Amino acid sequence: MSQWYKPKRTRNLYNPESRNPFRLSRSKIDLFFGCPRCFYLDRRLGVGRPPGFPFNLNSAVDTLLKKEFDMHRADEVAHPLMKQYKIDAVPYKHEMMDEWRENFKGIQYHHKPSNFIVTGAVDDIWVNPKEELIVVDYKATAKESGVGISAPWQISYKRQLEVYQWLLRQNGFKVSDIGYFVYCNGRTDRTAFDGKLEFDVEVFDYKGNDEWLEPTLLNAKACLDDDGIPDAHEDCDYCAYRKSAGQELQRRAGVQVKLI
Repeated sequence: MSQWYKPKRTRNLYNPESRNPFRLSRSKIDLFFGCPRCFYLDRRLGVGRPPGFPFNLNSAVDTLLKKEFDMHRADEVAHPLMKQYKIDAVPYKHEMMDEWRENFKGIQYHHKPSNFIVTGAVDDIWVNPKEELIVVDYKATAKESGVGISAPWQISYKRQLEVYQWLLRQNGFKVSDIGYFVYCNGRTDRTAFDGKLEFDVEVFDYKGNDEWLEPTLLNAKACLDDDGIPDAHEDCDYCAYRKSAGQELQRRAGVQVKLI
């Protein structure tokens, strides 16, 4: 069996009878948006989607960007990108910054109506002269056509930023509606690799709206509380695969098995 994928878990699953708060990460909220059935299988039944392999180059870019912005954070001065894009802000200096960035910790808030402890690990936070916190997310890719944040599939990026804005607000911070994506695009127009990859770096602003989050948390709780397995999203490739694979296995085995 693969060492990186365990098809069935028994720990950290949602129990409708438990009164203990249940941890729900930003990525699992997005999973609920993508497909309620996959969300239910993952959080209630312990059968998660097979994970993708880690994007180590993207992680390296994130790490280097954090180090770079941290140098300016220490001095409480603007980064050159802020000056280039006329963003009146500096990297935010706070004792919790390292924890807010850490996976499996992040920014946390106990949403009592759902009894979820919502968590999310932010890439960066800036602060403007109004003392409003600005959520910043780093992205890395390599596209000859250039980058932006207007593609339909990038709605998940925007929800991600809005979850972070909501978490900070619930923790008592004043938060700007405007957040930023720092997008690094690897260049492929160089004549040789020469042991280094160069990037064009662009900054895109986005006006967030987190009003969708609280009703979504209540809907996610209702989903997990129900003993019935929810319908798959019509565009879910994972559910379509499971159904097609199950039907073919039934056909070859000559048996009938109920497919969820």
